[in-house]
Amino acid sequence: MFRRLKHMLANEQRGGVMIEAAVIMPFLLFVMLGGVEIVRFALLQQKLNRTAVSMADLVAQAEDLTAADLDSLFAAVQFVAQPFELGTQGRVIISSVSATGANPPKIDWQRFGAGTASETSELGTAGEDAALPAGFIVRAGESMIYSEVVYNFEPLIFPQVMAPTQLRHRAVFRPRFGALTTLEGG
Repeated sequence: MFRRLKHMLANEQRGGVMIEAAVIMPFLLFVMLGGVEIVRFALLQQKLNRTAVSMADLVAQAEDLTAADLDSLFAAVQFVAQPFELGTQGRVIISSVSATGANPPKIDWQRFGAGTASETSELGTAGEDAALPAGFIVRAGESMIYSEVVYNFEPLIFPQVMAPTQLRHRAVFRPRFGALTTLEGG
C-alpha cells in the first residue's frame, strides 16, 4: 500500500506548475514593481529637465518682463511637468545674472514659483554675487537667465530600497531682445 501511494505521488505532475508559480510569483512581482518605480523616476527626470529648459527659454524670449508675466509663466509651466505636480515637493527658480566692468557677476533679480517647496537657488540671492558653476563665465556686458527646477522625490513603492532624493535641473539662456536685468513690479 505504501509503495503504491509513493509510486502514485512520484508520477503525479498536475500540481507541479502551481507550486513553481507560487514560488516564483513574489520575485516576479518585486521585479515588476521595481521596474514601475524606475520608469517613474526616469520620466520625472525628463519632465523636470523639460520644465527647466522651457521656463528659461520662455523668459529669455521676453523683451521686458514683469512679475505678473513671470507668474503667468509659472502657472503655464505646471502643464509641462504633468503628470507630476510640483506642489509641495517642487519649485521653479528663475534668476537674472549679469556682469558689469571688472565686477563679478551679480544676481539682478530672482523669482520663485510653480511650487511651494522651501528650496533656494544654488546661485545665491538677489543682489549678491552669483555663485556660478565651475567654468561658467559671464563676461562684462553680458546677462543670462538661469532656470532651476528643484523636486524632492520620494519613491511610492519601495521607500526602503531607494532613499528620498532631491532632484535639481538647470537651464541657462541668454536673453534674445534685451538684457532683462530688471523685473518690473517684482
